[in-house]
Amino acid sequence: MTKAIHAERPPDGEVRQAQLITTFGPGAMMDLPKYAVLVGGLGFWSPGAIVHERRLSARLAALLNLSSIELRTPPATEGDDKPRFGVRVFQFPEWFLAAAPEQGELEDPEGVRSRALVHRKALKGGAYEDRDRRRRPVVPVRFVRACPRGHIGDIDWYAFAHNGPSDCKKQGRGLFLDERGTGGDLGDLDVRCDCGARRGLIEARELKALPLGRCGGERPWLGALSHEDCGLPNRLLTRAASNAYFPQAMSVISLPDQSDAVRAAVDAAWDFLEGANDLEAVRKERQKRKVKELLSGVTDEDVWAELEQRRGGGLSEEKPVKQAELEVLAAAQEELGQDRPDGVFYARALAGGQWRRPWAAAVQRVVLAHRLREVVALAGFTRFEPPALNAQGELDLDVRPAALALDTTWLPAYENHGEGIFLQFRADAAREWAARDTVQRRYAALREGFMAWRAEHQENRNAELPSPEYWMLHSFSHLLLTAITLGCGYPSSSLRERVYAVPSTGYGILIYTGAPDAEGTLGGLVEAGRRIGDFGEAALRLGTLCSNDPVCAQHSPAVGQERRFLQGAACHGCLLIAETSCERHNQFLDRALVVPTLERSGSEFFPALEAAGA
Repeated sequence: MTKAIHAERPPDGEVRQAQLITTFGPGAMMDLPKYAVLVGGLGFWSPGAIVHERRLSARLAALLNLSSIELRTPPATEGDDKPRFGVRVFQFPEWFLAAAPEQGELEDPEGVRSRALVHRKALKGGAYEDRDRRRRPVVPVRFVRACPRGHIGDIDWYAFAHNGPSDCKKQGRGLFLDERGTGGDLGDLDVRCDCGARRGLIEARELKALPLGRCGGERPWLGALSHEDCGLPNRLLTRAASNAYFPQAMSVISLPDQSDAVRAAVDAAWDFLEGANDLEAVRKERQKRKVKELLSGVTDEDVWAELEQRRGGGLSEEKPVKQAELEVLAAAQEELGQDRPDGVFYARALAGGQWRRPWAAAVQRVVLAHRLREVVALAGFTRFEPPALNAQGELDLDVRPAALALDTTWLPAYENHGEGIFLQFRADAAREWAARDTVQRRYAALREGFMAWRAEHQENRNAELPSPEYWMLHSFSHLLLTAITLGCGYPSSSLRERVYAVPSTGYGILIYTGAPDAEGTLGGLVEAGRRIGDFGEAALRLGTLCSNDPVCAQHSPAVGQERRFLQGAACHGCLLIAETSCERHNQFLDRALVVPTLERSGSEFFPALEAAGA
């Protein structure tokens, strides 16, 4: 757990370390028991231990145009007898709503509830004192202004209520939020000033009129005076909305290679080698008895080469994340890695007799990963529009991320230890399928939807449409994940996917699970992998008929009314899963590319189960 604290005060709350990367990172809004806060930037964190993952740190350093970057765990809870460390948070927003009057105090016969809208500086002892000197509790207002680049600030409520400048603030006139009904919809809310000025809050959503003005580039999570140029139109943002914070995280699967022994030795002796700045310094450190024991069997030259790589050397030679992973997974014959308690990866190929079925004619190999380590790091965040990973597992920086610190020297990261199932598909089968006329016609319809989506999202104007192979593998991955969930009791949110569609290397999917605990998981997913033939058949049956058919099967991505531009035959009744499990936020899905649907488009990769003899 990590403590959110203010200087020397006792902690105001606690969150899990992983949540500081996936949910409550720098710039995120959080509700604590007594007030709402904004999580401070990395300059207000006490970094934890170093996480060693050369591939990830190298890719992130290159993406952020840095010579090198460290990965460190978020701060962890310390015992009461130790100094307090944690994450500093800032009170936000600074505007509050007073508690509504009792029913008998309402003056409006229509039942309009009028609540005072007050600034933090007008509170007395944390409460609002009304005109009759009655103290009323307050709650943070749930509306703020923000822009897609992550900038955020309080709404100028006086300017909004008067639709421009006014002297009412200087005159000390009060502001009120009038609410009709009980739904809390924007159309039922009015901002009113004592002078009589009134304006419906729903007008704040009309961007063309700039009702909230232009963004001044405020970054309060980095400090009170941290601004940058922006000028985008401010948008109305509900603090608890799902689009208030999108972490820009990137992950890799740690893979074994010929340098494993060197990396393990350097990890063990890191406390001694961290300050070594040349080969001679390494040799000097080795003279210590403890270091000599830890580096046994490893040369000084290998140690220095590893230190250089960790500090940013050789970035230009790094392969894309998924290409490197697929090359290793596809090369697995009988066994890969070492099966030891401190190992990061160990996998065995599953004998063909255990998974060969008619539906799996295009499957080349099944690999069961008994041990795997995933490292996840936070590189930035956005609001309103989620950042995306491209098909190669790289962060797409077309959506400009908000900075995590004024001077970024490290990024928060955490490790998951777990297990997984890897299915490699025959590259020739995938390419031949993608070249079929029926597939190309279906792909053209998906492209139309993608172009309509990109026209509405100018910040994603350079985004690329994934290949037909990716759409198919991604959709099958969701069906397989759901089948495993239904068949062996795993919660869907505990399983995750990685889709590999690398033309130069091959095609495959990895379904995996993991936990931050170093012991990892208990082998349940590997056991499910031994029944992959059954689960694959169940997945295809799930995709053939959706509970929302024929509406789902007949969906056209380019139709603007539904606004599902990045989905073909896909909905919550068939393909959509927990977004934390999907690497593309439930986008780029179409089961018509996987199995025959009611549309009978002829674009399916897998034949009908009856035709396949299943």
